[in-house]
Order: sequence, then C-alpha cells, then structure tokens
Amino acid sequence: MHAVHYELIKECSRTGARLGKLHTPHGVFNTPMFMPVGTQASVKTLSPEELYDMGAQVILANTYHLFLRPGHELIRKAGGLHNFMKYKNGMLTDSGGFQVFSLAEMRKIKEEGVTFRSHIDGSTKFLSPEIATQVQEALGADIAMAFDECIPYPADFEYAKKSTERTSRWAKRCLEAHTREDQSLFGIVQGGMYPELRKMSADALTEMDFAGYGIGGLSVGEPKSMMYDVLGETTCHLPKNKARYLMGVGTPDCMVEAVALGVDMFDCVFPTRVARNGTAMIPEGRLVVRNAAYAEDFRPIDERCNCYTCRNYSRAYIRHLFHAKEIFALRLLTIHNLYFLLNFAQQMRDAIRDDVFPEFKEKFLSNYKI
Repeated sequence: MHAVHYELIKECSRTGARLGKLHTPHGVFNTPMFMPVGTQASVKTLSPEELYDMGAQVILANTYHLFLRPGHELIRKAGGLHNFMKYKNGMLTDSGGFQVFSLAEMRKIKEEGVTFRSHIDGSTKFLSPEIATQVQEALGADIAMAFDECIPYPADFEYAKKSTERTSRWAKRCLEAHTREDQSLFGIVQGGMYPELRKMSADALTEMDFAGYGIGGLSVGEPKSMMYDVLGETTCHLPKNKARYLMGVGTPDCMVEAVALGVDMFDCVFPTRVARNGTAMIPEGRLVVRNAAYAEDFRPIDERCNCYTCRNYSRAYIRHLFHAKEIFALRLLTIHNLYFLLNFAQQMRDAIRDDVFPEFKEKFLSNYKI
C-alpha cells in the first residue's frame, strides 16, 4: 500500500461529491479539504499553532522556491520540512512545474527537462523529472507531485497533445526516480481544454498506479464554465479509490462546483494574497475592508464567523491598521480568509454526510457574488 492512501467514506447520491479520508504518515485528514499554501516553508504571517487552531490539515510548500532558497540540502540537514518549519500535520510539495511554466520568457523546455533563469538572481538552473523528485524527497513532505508541463490557455490541439504526451513520459521518469517509502507520489493529469487529451492523460497515469492524482492546467485563464466542463471530463476517468486534487483553485464558488464533480483536495494562494490587499472573503463574495465605507463600522468582518479576527476586532480597526501600514492588519485578514475556506470545506463535508450537498451548493451559489 502507498504511504499516502485515500479512503472513500461516502458518495453523494445525486452528484459526484465524495466524503473521504486521506491517510498520511502525519495523520488522517478529512476530505474535501482546502490546503493553505506555505510557499517558502511558511504560511504568510501565521504560526503552525494558529493553523492548527483554525482547522488546517495538509499544507503546501513550493519546490521551485525552496530549490532556489534556502536549498533542499539545507532542509534535508534540518530533518525535512516538517522539522524545519515545525508543522506536525500533513504536507504536500508541488513539483515546480507550474512555477517554471509561469516564467514563460525565462525558460526552455526540452525532453530532458527545463532550463530556466532564477527570478532571484538571474542564474541558470535546470529541473528535470529526476531532479524535481530528488528535491522533493529531500524536502520530505508526505505527498510529492510528479514534474509536469502546464499547458497555457489558449493552446492548439497539436501543441497540447505533444505536451500531454511529454507529461506522461516525465511522470514515468518521476516514478522510476522515486525511492522514499514514507512519501507518496501523485501524478498530474494534463490535456489542456481538450476532453480527448484529458482522457488520454488520465488513462496513461492511472496505468502507472500513482498514490493520487493532481488535475493541472485548469484555472489558467479559461472561462469558468469551460473549466467545469473539462474537469467533469477528467474526474470521470480517474479511479474512485484515489484522491483527486484540483491544483491552484481556491475560491468557494469553484470549490463547491468541483466537489460536485468529484474533487477531494484544493490549494490556492488567493485567500492569503487578497488578505494582503485588504480584502476579506465572506459567504456573499468579498468585502474590501480598506474602503472608506468601513471607517466607522464597528461590526466584525462577518458576524456569523467564529475566527479569532471576527471574535475580537472590528472592520474600522482593521481598516485603520491597513491605512497605517501595520503588519497586524495582514495577519488578521489572513487568519479570517483561511478560516473561512477551511470552515467552508467543513460545511461541504457535513452536507455530503447529511445527504444535502446539492441543496447546500444551490443555496451557497445563489447568494455568492464574484
């Protein structure tokens, strides 16, 4: 059995929504789940204890950034990421593929791997399936991701086909390079916006028997309706006894739609990024607390919310902190936004368990304004 494995507890009778458990070397965690992103081995402004308090289970760290700084060998010497950053729950590292893809003008893709220039100092670096796997073994997270090529949107069929075939070849090389028994490797399904390529990718990766499957190359600029269509054409080709992870998606409207299509895991920098811009996530959409309208508003961000921020501080106070450029403002909104998404995932789990997920989804989306 894989070090990380998925247990299906219950499936919604009217949608593809799944209630499950993700078994890892650092605990058993409930799905559907949102995973806070700790790009540089830190979820911005927060301590591990604060993450536990708000119900965080698995968190992410970024292979590309840690490869460049401080370097995976240093983290190996520290006893791996869990020990380095003192996080006791589950952890996942991405492969660096998406970050290299996003460099665009600074990278060159060949069959061997990708040559790119560091965004830090401009030095030339190289990542291959083997190197990305070795780096993630040094980092030591519970889940490592296969090195893939993320297809941009739009992309023509021939380009998408060649890229998807390369991702499958790279996935095989990652599996062959992976030796760490207390860590599991997830493959990443690509295929652009073409259902036949998504099926081709899913079939090829399923045959390799990964511990779970990431769904990549979505939320890269395509309309949401197209994303949902392609997602539905992807999850139906993935095994029911493996976790399904929609990479880089973390707004509640997308999450609830994706859960209905059978997705178990999500991650996104969105909640922490917009927090730093003075935006709070609420069930109706977004509240820009920096705005003048809240200068004398002594209510919490959301009176229904039980997070530390909403239990203690007002919109007026948080707005003042932003305008005074106080770091505490970033912490307070980051706490609220992550709590909001973690609690939203809990609400989805409860709805699936209670056989009311379609009603929950409809009610939430009817009130949510982007």
